[in-house]
Amino acid sequence: MKRRSPAIELIYGFHPVNEALAAGRRRLHRLLVSRPADSRRKQELMAMAARCGVPVTILAPEQFAQRVKAAGHNGVAAEADPYRLESLERVLAVKRSALPFWVILDQLSDPRNLGAIARSAYCAGVDAIVVPRDHSAPPNPAAVKASAGALEHMTLVAVTNLARTVQQLKKEGFWVAALDARGSIPLFEADFKVPLVLVIGAEDRGVRPLVKKYCDLKVAIPQQGKLGSLNAASAATVAFFEVMRQRCYG
Repeated sequence: MKRRSPAIELIYGFHPVNEALAAGRRRLHRLLVSRPADSRRKQELMAMAARCGVPVTILAPEQFAQRVKAAGHNGVAAEADPYRLESLERVLAVKRSALPFWVILDQLSDPRNLGAIARSAYCAGVDAIVVPRDHSAPPNPAAVKASAGALEHMTLVAVTNLARTVQQLKKEGFWVAALDARGSIPLFEADFKVPLVLVIGAEDRGVRPLVKKYCDLKVAIPQQGKLGSLNAASAATVAFFEVMRQRCYG
């Protein structure tokens, strides 16, 4: 069954709310602030909301706690339209850079991993993140919080079939590399100075065989010790910044 998006989401925490205001990609209906509202950060956030035309409501702590039940809210939250997912066709129609860098997440289920990966992706210059419409962590407020608001600036593309998407992106001129613990090419020996799609698998299963089948490269992160592999977010971060290192400093 497909998930139904709520009419309004409640994003929370200074960084997520600040970045949602800064990005301006989705409508914020109201900024909620818990008393006392006289801290510098709260004052700056309220001023920013006013400049963006977003109403501000100041609540007593007990009222705020009833409205915002998530931990780590810092006494601020915002009522927002649901996060907007893009279509592959729409994003491909936009003029791309000469050396695009996309990421595919193959059925990651934890919103916190989605958020952590989005934060690293944004900092490493990833242009778009592709996720399956079903069996994937949603870009919900928990994911936005874990991303420190970076998701508000990322292009998140939802597709029906990842294997077909890989084939389509290859026709568009991308090289597709799967991050695979059993990959034959060490990450630091691969050439990423090409239009690139990096595929990252789920936390427990890795990249699925059908998706991996259509990838041009299978790259592995060299590591020491006896653990099987890094978790998805850590592995993604290592790979993202290797791509950036090659392109910007290699």
